[in-house]
Amino acid sequence: MTIKKMMAKGTPTWIALLVATVLLAGCSAASTALTGPANTTVGATATAGAAYPAAPTAVPVPVVTNRSSAIPAEPSAAATSDLAPTATAALVAISTVKPLLAPVGAPAAPAQPTPTPATVPSQDPHPLQIAVMRQKSYPGSAITFEQTLAPGANYNQYIVSYRSDGYKIYALMTIPKGTKPATGWPVIIFNHGYIQPDQYVTTERYVAYVDAIARSGYIVFKSDYRGHGRSEGPTTGGGYGSPGYTDDVLNALASLKAYPDGDPKRIGMWGHSMGGSITLRAMVASKDIRAGVIWAGAVAPYPDIFALGKAPYPARSPGETVPNDQRGWRQQLTARYGTPAQNPQFWASVSPNSYLADISGPLQLDHSTTDPEVSVAASRLLDQGLQALGKTVELYTYPGDDHNISANFVTAMQRSIAFFDKYVKGS
Repeated sequence: MTIKKMMAKGTPTWIALLVATVLLAGCSAASTALTGPANTTVGATATAGAAYPAAPTAVPVPVVTNRSSAIPAEPSAAATSDLAPTATAALVAISTVKPLLAPVGAPAAPAQPTPTPATVPSQDPHPLQIAVMRQKSYPGSAITFEQTLAPGANYNQYIVSYRSDGYKIYALMTIPKGTKPATGWPVIIFNHGYIQPDQYVTTERYVAYVDAIARSGYIVFKSDYRGHGRSEGPTTGGGYGSPGYTDDVLNALASLKAYPDGDPKRIGMWGHSMGGSITLRAMVASKDIRAGVIWAGAVAPYPDIFALGKAPYPARSPGETVPNDQRGWRQQLTARYGTPAQNPQFWASVSPNSYLADISGPLQLDHSTTDPEVSVAASRLLDQGLQALGKTVELYTYPGDDHNISANFVTAMQRSIAFFDKYVKGS
């Protein structure tokens, strides 16, 4: 529907313009599917926030606690059958090695090399294990302001840096204008999805997402992760085979807890796709994240990631390849620890899905039922696991949308901000 037609039907001008902006800026599944809106840059001379016009009046969003089935059905929603009923114990402990997800039309999982008996199953600890991550220290550092960017509608923004595992990590940081609350500004740590590290730029992608949260009265902190853009450190293992990106996020958490204008007791986390996986891992490794929101999250247990065959990094376009250090983690870990069938205990120990009882706070899940990159079954499975444990969880699904929830961006973002307002800001 064109803007002209939307306005003719009575759609407010700001919504018509926003929907058109998100649809044009959103990445396609064929080219930049895990990155968020593309081709929008915030620079020192650019006007920030243009991709998300201010709404004249916030639309009330119903908040649903604990029961995703109580969420009103989306208009013309069609039920899907990509997630079969599964026993609660299996959902929580993922003790079975048979994949729980079976998306229709998914390619058969490629045969796995059989490791030698001398290495299967290995009992060596691995830094990706949740128990090992909990024992590690994440001191963070003082936040250094590197560059001042053009301000947003009601906030200032900067490129900053901090330290993580000895590496200098860059980030985009927004700070609200106006009178600071007595306890400091509430904070949202923003975990972006997969973008090829050598193509990553701090001020590109996710501009509308950051702007929407920032103008709602939050400090927003989007880490570049190690090896991305100007950030130091290796990308080996990516977001699934190494704890490195999560380490960067947890060190950002420590840095923000010490930041004098932030409220250390009001810190939430938002993640998209791979960033959703990082968010879930961080929320079972740390008790300091008050609530989380995950869009199109790659939040399935490892056996299911393996079963999808192409996941988590499908080719984006003909001839495009994914760096070896992003894809090789699977082969390296199976060579050392065996496949999920050979060593289910290890694969359960590295999966945050096994530790949902320890999640640090309420969680909202937003996912398109037609997501071509990450099956909605992943969010449904996580929702069921959290419900089985009596945790506070919301699940919203969006029929006919893409990996970035572009067509329902306004609705999904309003829901996300309402969730943060309730569970992080406390309003």
